[in-house]
Amino acid sequence: MLLRHASALENCAVMLSVINVISDSPKIQKVHLNGNYVVDVLRLDAIHPIISGNKWFKLKHNLRRAILENKKSILTFGGAHSNHLAATAEACKQAKLLCIGIVRGDEHTALSDTLTKAQQAGMQIEFVNREKYKQKTETHFIQALHKKYGDFYLVPEGGSNAEGIIGCIEILKDIENYDYVLCACGSGATFAGLVASETQNTKIIGISVLKGENKLAQVVSAQLNKMFPQKNFVILGNEAVNRNYFLSHCIMNDYAFSGFAKLDLFLIDFKRRFEKQNGVILDYLYTTKLFYAVEDLLGQNKFPEGSKILVIHSGGLQGNAAFEARYKL
Repeated sequence: MLLRHASALENCAVMLSVINVISDSPKIQKVHLNGNYVVDVLRLDAIHPIISGNKWFKLKHNLRRAILENKKSILTFGGAHSNHLAATAEACKQAKLLCIGIVRGDEHTALSDTLTKAQQAGMQIEFVNREKYKQKTETHFIQALHKKYGDFYLVPEGGSNAEGIIGCIEILKDIENYDYVLCACGSGATFAGLVASETQNTKIIGISVLKGENKLAQVVSAQLNKMFPQKNFVILGNEAVNRNYFLSHCIMNDYAFSGFAKLDLFLIDFKRRFEKQNGVILDYLYTTKLFYAVEDLLGQNKFPEGSKILVIHSGGLQGNAAFEARYKL
């Protein structure tokens, strides 16, 4: 019993050492959109140079659980430029955990800048082809990975699991109440956590960066109502914008433009104008679309006059160099 207690204390000490390098109290900064509107921005991008943005909130409870379960390694998934892989590698380094990244791609492909940095932080990288990567949630594939890598703790792609959502509930901790909070959406975990935080009378608006049929609202609704069966979370999709004002939580993909990680010169122009005016750097994949959507929705008068609006800057800046190299920007 004493040994077990000592081990638990040691695990807690390791977790605290990771937490101490992260600021859970990012600053709020005002920015100008279209010259006419001023909104607040929660600068999650500034909490840590690598484990930045929403990634820390998705990882913190996964790390804690892995340590308390005495796991020695974490295994996760992502693409060659994944912010999640970069953050997980650095977080595992801080927490003294081994880290394995299953990467969508070809073993003969040169390492991206993101993967090089993740490898330098200690991540062991295995490339799998696209067909095999699609099996990342299937039992037989996970079992094969356990046979190869042992008793690891599994974090799904993007950190999108119950622990990730619970972490994202803490994003608005100690933040004053706002009428509207807007965030970019990929997997939907950050949005789910913001909704589950149930900040009084606050409507959460998600801007999906993914093209295609907008099923994310249904996916997140099902996930939240499974986690919190006593609640009855209602999340609308694109139809929410047809109302005069946003009256409920919603996720829209009307601002996905050409799709995920695709070049759009109109967005590039917006990004450069916004950054010059406000001194806040955006990433190409998520927050550029988010802040353009906020400006456009404000221009459509979709928020009642006098509304308090908070926009979440979710980080992702480490991927900018690769995007610029790819498209020669």
